Amino acid sequence: MSTEPQLPRAVRVFISFSALLRANGFAVAPEQTTSFLAAIGLLGPRSLDDIRQSALATLAPPPERRATFDRLFDLHFRGSETIERTDEGEDDETVRLQEEGRGEEEPLLSDEASESGLTATRAEALVERRFAVTSTSDALRRLAREAPRRLPKRRGHRRMRARRGPFADLRRTLRDTVRSDGEILRLGHLKRRQRPRKFLLLIDVSGSMKARTEENMKLAHALVQAAPTIEVFTLGTRLTRVTRALRIKRREQALNAAAHLVSDWDGGTRIGDALQAFLAVPRFGGYARGAAVVIVSDGLERGEPDALRDAVAKLSRRAWRVSWLTPLATGAGFRPQTAALVAIERFVDDLVDGSSSASIVAHVLALGRRRAA
Repeated sequence: MSTEPQLPRAVRVFISFSALLRANGFAVAPEQTTSFLAAIGLLGPRSLDDIRQSALATLAPPPERRATFDRLFDLHFRGSETIERTDEGEDDETVRLQEEGRGEEEPLLSDEASESGLTATRAEALVERRFAVTSTSDALRRLAREAPRRLPKRRGHRRMRARRGPFADLRRTLRDTVRSDGEILRLGHLKRRQRPRKFLLLIDVSGSMKARTEENMKLAHALVQAAPTIEVFTLGTRLTRVTRALRIKRREQALNAAAHLVSDWDGGTRIGDALQAFLAVPRFGGYARGAAVVIVSDGLERGEPDALRDAVAKLSRRAWRVSWLTPLATGAGFRPQTAALVAIERFVDDLVDGSSSASIVAHVLALGRRRAA
């Protein structure tokens, strides 16, 4: 016979509302739930508006997510069947992949698994991560210094003057001819301008990558500061765009802003579903068209390998080049052993070491010398 105290039936609906908010990315502490219940007791309540005001005062949703909060409130207390999406706010930056895994089939990460960072899980653990204030490594300084001139470029449609080129600069040639009394002394040339190629960085923030997450996010911030055409997403049990947060110049502020956007730090591993969701959103999928795509992940996938293989195959057809950087590839003779890496090996252009910032930076800077396969 269970000795745990049973909550009154009337209280459960309010506690479950806090759980619903947490499941949709709102940071709600247990103390806030207690305050929410106390506020409801003080107000009566006499109407749903009293409950709504109590929730707003104690659960403190961010102003930019107020619309989502109201829709979740109506869903929970009024029984609305659907939540309509809007084109405003940060909610469009996050795609949820599955229901929160809290049952016996998908247990939460154990302490051993979380600390070692060597196992993958299906469960979605919603946590808030804090990044320590640390010094800049030599690899990040090198990236910030060399990235503007060494990142991949593409030929643009506009042309520029050149000493040699495949196109004749007739306007310049005629102007020089007038100055030389009708004699053509030199034929001007044009060439196509070089423009920065789009760059897409996808970072695995699941529990198995816990030891590398902070350094990878610092590297992402350095890349965003150096390249105007880069997009950054995090992958776990959710797909979250963090580019806007990482555009903040101060690194500590940028990482803290990204930490509030991402709610699946050190959680489950569903890379295939995340990439499928990325390609399913037209705005996101457009970021990969003609881009240099870099995926930083160990490939310890708990979803179906077929879903991951199909997603990477679609991504490779859309992108200029796809690189998969895994901490497991620590030697020159590395051969993929996990089912996920074996499935995607023939669809990626590079399957190389991603175990340190130095190795990732070296590969990123070398992409400018590569050509599409």
